[in-house]
Amino acid sequence: MGLEMKRWVVPITLGLTVCTAITLVLTLLATNTTLPPGTKFGLVFDAGSSHTSLFLYQWPSDKENDTGVVSQTMSCDVKGDGISSYAGNPEAAGSSLRECLDKAVKLIPAAQLAQTPVYLGATAGMRILSLQDPKTADRVLEEVSKAIQVYPMDFRGARIISGAEEGAYGWITINYLLDTFTKFSVKNGDWIRPPATKVLGALDLGGASTQISFFPSGTIEDPSTASHFRLYGFNYTIYTHSYLCYGQAQAQKQVILKLSQESQGTPLQVEHPCYHKGFEEKVTAKSVYDSPCTAYLQPSGFNLDQKMTLVGTGNVTKCQQAIRAIFNFTACGPHHSCAFNGTYQPDVSGQFFAFSAFFYTFNFLNITSGQSLSEVVNTIEQYCSRSWTDVAESYPKHNPKWLRDYCANANYILILLLEGYKFSEKSWTSIRFQQKASETDIGWTLGYMLNLTNIIPVEAPEHVRTQKEGLWVTSIIFLVLTLVAALVLLLAYFL
Repeated sequence: MGLEMKRWVVPITLGLTVCTAITLVLTLLATNTTLPPGTKFGLVFDAGSSHTSLFLYQWPSDKENDTGVVSQTMSCDVKGDGISSYAGNPEAAGSSLRECLDKAVKLIPAAQLAQTPVYLGATAGMRILSLQDPKTADRVLEEVSKAIQVYPMDFRGARIISGAEEGAYGWITINYLLDTFTKFSVKNGDWIRPPATKVLGALDLGGASTQISFFPSGTIEDPSTASHFRLYGFNYTIYTHSYLCYGQAQAQKQVILKLSQESQGTPLQVEHPCYHKGFEEKVTAKSVYDSPCTAYLQPSGFNLDQKMTLVGTGNVTKCQQAIRAIFNFTACGPHHSCAFNGTYQPDVSGQFFAFSAFFYTFNFLNITSGQSLSEVVNTIEQYCSRSWTDVAESYPKHNPKWLRDYCANANYILILLLEGYKFSEKSWTSIRFQQKASETDIGWTLGYMLNLTNIIPVEAPEHVRTQKEGLWVTSIIFLVLTLVAALVLLLAYFL
C-alpha cells in the first residue's frame, strides 16, 4: 500500500467505527429495550344480594392507558349471605370479608400494598335495605369500611351503586375483555372504531335485580335510559336499565305471593307448579313479605307469623303462567317500544353476553353451548317434570335450595328474555351464556375499577411504533459490512 493511501486508513477506520457505534445505539433506542414493567393491583368487592365476592386484578404499570392489559389474578367468594343480610348485626358484615382479604394480601407484594386501591360496590340487596331502613344500610357500609381499612391498602370507599351503573359497568367489562372498543389499523396508522354490530350487549341477573345494556341501532327515545361514555377517543351512548325486584330471588318471592293469594286453608297450603312434584316445605308468611318488592301487597291485619306449606306440582305450563303474573306486558306509556312494566326499551340488536345467574342456571342444565331455543325449552321441561325424589338423588352434593329453584329460575329466564326483553327465536342465537372471557369473570366489577382508576383513557393512546424486523436485518447487515471493511483496511495498513 502506498504512503499516500496509508495516510487515509486510520481516519477512514475511525470514521467507520464511529458510524458503527452510532448505528448500534440508534438501533437499541428504536427497539425500546427496557426492563419488564412493574405490576399494579386493584381489588373490588362485589357485594350482591345473595353473596359477596372479591376480585383481584393486575396490570403492567407502564400500560395503564392501553387496551386489553388488565387480568384477573384471583376471585374469592365470601362465606355467608350478602352484606344486606347482616342488617341485625352490621359488625358481622365486616368480619365476613376478612378471610378473602387475607388471601388477597398474600398475593400482592408488600411494597405495593399501600398503592393498591380497594373498592366495595353494593348492589340490589343493599338498595332494597336502603329503601327499608336507610340508617341500618349506612351502618352496614360503615362496618365493612372499618374492616377493610384495617388492611395496609388504599381503601377508596364502600357505596351502593345504582342499577344503571351496574348495567353500564358490566357492558364496559365485556367489551374491554373482548377488545371490541377499538382496533389499531396498521394500514392507516391510527385507531378505528369497530362497527356498531361488533359492540356487545350485557345481560346481568342477580338475586334482587336484573340489568340489560346494549348499543342500540337507532336513537334512544327516553334520555333517562341512556348512559354516555367517551372511551379511546370515541363517544358511546348505550341503552341501560335495571329492574329492581326482578332478580331471580325477589321474582320468586313475588311468584309465591301471587300463588298464596289464590290459596286457602289454615295452615295455608300453596301449590307451586315450579317446584318438583313431591317437594314440600313449610315457611312463614314473613319470609315472603319481608321485602319492599312484596311488602306493599301485604293485606291489612295479615299475620306475618302465619305458616304456609309450599307443595310442588311440577307443571311447566302453570309455572310459566304464575311467572307471567308478576309482569305487566301491556303498559307502554308514550313510547312505541317497551320491555315490561311500562319501561321504554329499543329493539335489541347485536350480540349479547348473558352472565351471573343467567349462566349459572343454564350451566346446571347444560344448555350454555349454543343450543337452539327449542332445545333449551325441551331441556327445561324435562328437568321440571322430574320428581323431587329423582332430582335429590341425582344431585346429592348440590344445595337442596338450588335444586328446588332451578326449574323456577329457568322458566323465569325464558319469560324475562323472550317476553320481557323481546328476544325472538331468531335473535335467541345472538345470546351467549358465559361467565368468563379471557380467563376473567364477567360482571360489573372490572368495568367499575377501569372507570375509577382511569385505566381506559378518554382519548386514544398514541401508538408506539417499534422497529420492524426488516429494519433490524438491514441494520445488522450494515454493521457487519462496516466492521469487515474496517478490518480489511487495518490489515492492509499493517501488512
